[in-house]
Amino acid sequence: MISNPMTRRQGLALSAISTLGLALPLYSETIPKPKFNYCLNTSTLRGQELTLDAEIEITAKAGYQAIEPWANKIADYKKNGNSLADLKKRIADLGLKVVSAIGFAHWIVDDEKERQEGFEQAKLDMDLIAQIGGTRLAAPPAGATKTPGLNLDKAAQRYAQLCDLGKQMGVTPQIEVWGHSQNLSSIKDSMYVALASGHPDACFLGDIYHLYKGGSDFDSLRLLGPHALQVFHFNDYPSDPPRETIKDEHRIYPGDGIAPITEVLHTFAALGANPYLSLELFNRTYWKQDALSVATTGLKKMQACVDVAFNS
Repeated sequence: MISNPMTRRQGLALSAISTLGLALPLYSETIPKPKFNYCLNTSTLRGQELTLDAEIEITAKAGYQAIEPWANKIADYKKNGNSLADLKKRIADLGLKVVSAIGFAHWIVDDEKERQEGFEQAKLDMDLIAQIGGTRLAAPPAGATKTPGLNLDKAAQRYAQLCDLGKQMGVTPQIEVWGHSQNLSSIKDSMYVALASGHPDACFLGDIYHLYKGGSDFDSLRLLGPHALQVFHFNDYPSDPPRETIKDEHRIYPGDGIAPITEVLHTFAALGANPYLSLELFNRTYWKQDALSVATTGLKKMQACVDVAFNS
């Protein structure tokens, strides 16, 4: 966790970075409060089983600036005979941006046939996302979560190919950390893949819950920067159940748990990064509640966390 004065470990790490000309300032009162934009990941309302257009309406009504839908929901919307061009216009008219979307293409797996199918799925997802004005797609290690030992250099080559595809489609794939996975469960492994890809569009989709679940040190975020941090999944977690057994469904509103949210926000400020903060929850209790109330409460909780972090 970021502290002041700086710990010996932090000092040594930052000294090493300084040697490379990459030293970063610690947060201080002289760093202005970043202007964060807020996004709703529609998993937060998944249990209410709303249509995509209803999710969009609620996102706007609750006061968000952006939405992060699921690619399969966009596909279903189109299959039901709805116009994606009209939906794109509606999203823009509501003042929203589709800054990211969630997909589960198996682009990273070793099996060649499965991987080819994964790239085809990623292409379809990117096309759908682009049609509604979207610009980014989550790229988690889907299909490679149960068996450890994925070769990270090969994963980096595949991610570079995915980024090339994204360049063609106008949608940037974000390497996503999954704390429950046997591969890419940490910042360390996820960022190795991004860095080793050598691709100029490589970036990182972080998540407070997943960093905790995978055992990442939140201080590791200090080694990233604005280009890497474009969208960040925002949530919190309780002290119980413990990290080893905690699951997605235990995620709670930001500020209601024990996550070092203030430190994370201070890190963003020190880096000069202001990623879209995307509320991503899978809490079954919230799924039983009124969708607009959940979306509105989530936004207020995120804004309160920012206010607390910067004493405003």
